[in-house]
Amino acid sequence: MAFTRATGKHRAPSRMARRGVGIAGAATLATSGVIGTLASPALAADTEDRSPEDTGLTRVITEDSLADRVNAQVAAQEQEAFETAAKEKARAEAKRKAEARAQEIREARERAAREAERRRLASFQLPVAGSYVSTGYKTGGSLWSSGSHSGVDFHAAYGSRVVSVGAGTVVEAGWGGAYGNNIVIRMNDGTYTQYGHLASIEVYVGQTVEPGEQIGVSGSTGNSTGPHLHFEARTSAEYGSDINPVAYLRARGVAV
Repeated sequence: MAFTRATGKHRAPSRMARRGVGIAGAATLATSGVIGTLASPALAADTEDRSPEDTGLTRVITEDSLADRVNAQVAAQEQEAFETAAKEKARAEAKRKAEARAQEIREARERAAREAERRRLASFQLPVAGSYVSTGYKTGGSLWSSGSHSGVDFHAAYGSRVVSVGAGTVVEAGWGGAYGNNIVIRMNDGTYTQYGHLASIEVYVGQTVEPGEQIGVSGSTGNSTGPHLHFEARTSAEYGSDINPVAYLRARGVAV
């Protein structure tokens, strides 16, 4: 006798049907969050076990921040080096300019000193400071063998300081007959000056003298009636080549 499976609302589902319902239910529960909720503690535990640095995103951010700091430090160091170099360059330039200016000042002072020395050596002055002419040039009388005065007499007390009127070289220094103790100097401009009746001589032949340099002291040696300085200007060293001493000195800037 054969039996047939009852049908209707009390019919039990088949095994396959139950399995399908189970799968569908699981899916529904997963969708509704039940399974997700049940699984969360394990996921949370796994997440808690990992530090923030273990995530790839955090590691990238950390590395980028470090790189930024390094780059900023390098840039700051480069800027500092640039500013230091600029300051050193500015100091070097300032030093160079200061040295160049100092050199210019030194050269200007040296030029001024050379010019002053040149003017000094080219200058002329009275043979006796503050003196005056007591007997003029070409004054006539029996006192002079030529019949007239070949030079001028400057007033000078015995022992007065006698100086060279300009720069030159001594060509005669000693006894000069009627001139007594006398000195003849060849001046740098080619003319000659003579100083007579000296009490003493303080230079020698060949010696170079400068304007205002003492060459002797006044006296009354030779053909003289009293202490004074006989001064002559000449075109040569020989007697008879005399020129007007007053005009000679005035032409060279000396007030006589």
